[in-house]
Amino acid sequence: MMFCGIDVSAATLAVAVQQQDQPVEQREFANSAAGHKALIAWLGRRKIAVRVSLEATGIYSLDLALALDRAQGIEVAVLNPKAANRFAQTLRRSKTDSADAQVLAEYSRCMRFTAWRAPDPHALRLRALSRHIQTLTEQNTREQNRLHAAQGSSETPRCLIADLKRSLASLHKRILKLRRDAIALVRADDTLRQRFERMTSIPGIAQLSALHLLGELAALAPELSVRQWVASSGLDPAHHDSGTSVHRPARISRAGNRHLRKALYMPALAAIQHDPHLRAFYTTLVARHKAKMQALIAVARKLLHAIYGIFKTQTPYNGAKLFPNLQIHTS
Repeated sequence: MMFCGIDVSAATLAVAVQQQDQPVEQREFANSAAGHKALIAWLGRRKIAVRVSLEATGIYSLDLALALDRAQGIEVAVLNPKAANRFAQTLRRSKTDSADAQVLAEYSRCMRFTAWRAPDPHALRLRALSRHIQTLTEQNTREQNRLHAAQGSSETPRCLIADLKRSLASLHKRILKLRRDAIALVRADDTLRQRFERMTSIPGIAQLSALHLLGELAALAPELSVRQWVASSGLDPAHHDSGTSVHRPARISRAGNRHLRKALYMPALAAIQHDPHLRAFYTTLVARHKAKMQALIAVARKLLHAIYGIFKTQTPYNGAKLFPNLQIHTS
């Protein structure tokens, strides 16, 4: 077995490999289709199995991970950058691309290796679309704020206000078109369509929120448990206790997908307004002196549990199953 670490940047790949009782060997390749092909050929020349670790760096690492996953004799693990960084802090003193590659090679050799599974192509396209829609939506909000501020001053030139209005109109058209494209992509795939329909059966999850959530969740490995879903979102609690004197309040780890956390925020807010079970759960936590944000995060976790359940059972949402022992008061 040969162990490999790859530090990924926009233009280059810093690669380090190590075998038993042999010095570390390092090379650099272009982060391009030709560079990926050359890297795979270089790794395969030894005719032995290879385990590769690299950090998840969005679009810069995705094509590389897909190419490695398709190659014969290569297993690839795509690591959470926070987990890789914590491991690196125990080994390195300098931060360079070559040092990072050596750390990742050591991670492949020493740590439990979980092979990455390439997501379905439809899921990857939906995730790319939903993230771009979210980016444009945030840009639209900023432009609206600029227009509001500009209109509040009598000294603002009319041409500036007109330009801001044109920009907003253009953004609105682009967002609507991309939403239609995303819906068409979902309807073209039976699994995505069924999951989308079940997700929108949950009070608080409308079509737009369902698109963002489905884009992130569809790319997760199908064998993950619900606890691993929560960990993937970074909504799992992180405790900090030591001895009898250090007892800090638990916080969410944030060691996960920030896009998924963001996609859960508005549905959680809407759910406590429209779903009696999640509203009762939220008010119960607040009555126990939990901060409102803590209670809202707990609702977001419960939403993930609910989505996991309807995906696995292939049934519509039922709040009574999510909270079998919760007393619901109707007025």
